[in-house]
Amino acid sequence: MKKPGRKIRLFIIEDNRILREGIISMLKPCRDINIISEHPGGDNTISKIHKLKPNVILLDLGLRSRNSLRIVENVKKEFPEAKIIVMDLVPVNADILRFVKAGAEGFILKDASQDEFLNTIRAVAVGEKILPRQADDSLFASIIKNAVKSGKSKLIQSIKMTKREKAVLTFLGNAFTNKQIALKLRISEISVRGCIHNILEKLTLHARLDPMNFETPKKTLSIFSGSISIINK
Repeated sequence: MKKPGRKIRLFIIEDNRILREGIISMLKPCRDINIISEHPGGDNTISKIHKLKPNVILLDLGLRSRNSLRIVENVKKEFPEAKIIVMDLVPVNADILRFVKAGAEGFILKDASQDEFLNTIRAVAVGEKILPRQADDSLFASIIKNAVKSGKSKLIQSIKMTKREKAVLTFLGNAFTNKQIALKLRISEISVRGCIHNILEKLTLHARLDPMNFETPKKTLSIFSGSISIINK
């Protein structure tokens, strides 16, 4: 990991006072980190960021005001030089994708060790992208990593079905049973169930990421399957 060429100007946004004070106490001895402000995340957050010009922002994902995502979007729009690290206990993959799409560069789990905490702050400060540990082996790890690399690319386009999953989805739309699908595709029923599990997770993620454009169950699965992108496997 490269070392920051200048002192890190850190802005902490956390509405839990005890946790906020604990983070400050942990970071104060670090000579390369200057905590320029700690803030509960109120309405004047963006104006304070403009005034103080931090280069790293440590942001609680679960602010009681529920405006964490809006803060990331506004910071990246108005002060794009600032790097943003999101904190959470157990962020779900769809939330990770939302914040990556908005421009967040890193994630810290609130149960991380002190070394992990410091390493993440220092890594993001020099331009690295840091994902939470549980994303490493998840179903959507490749989607998340692709989103990190591609920046502002449309994330929904990354959620693609394999040819087999699309075939299974089409059969489901025509009311085939698992056994019938297995016979048609010459695969085991266990494989069919695995495909259905993946399909449901992918459609759920699609719905969470793009609820305005997500096709509701009013459309049959057979019609919906025609709009799904395919990757060769």
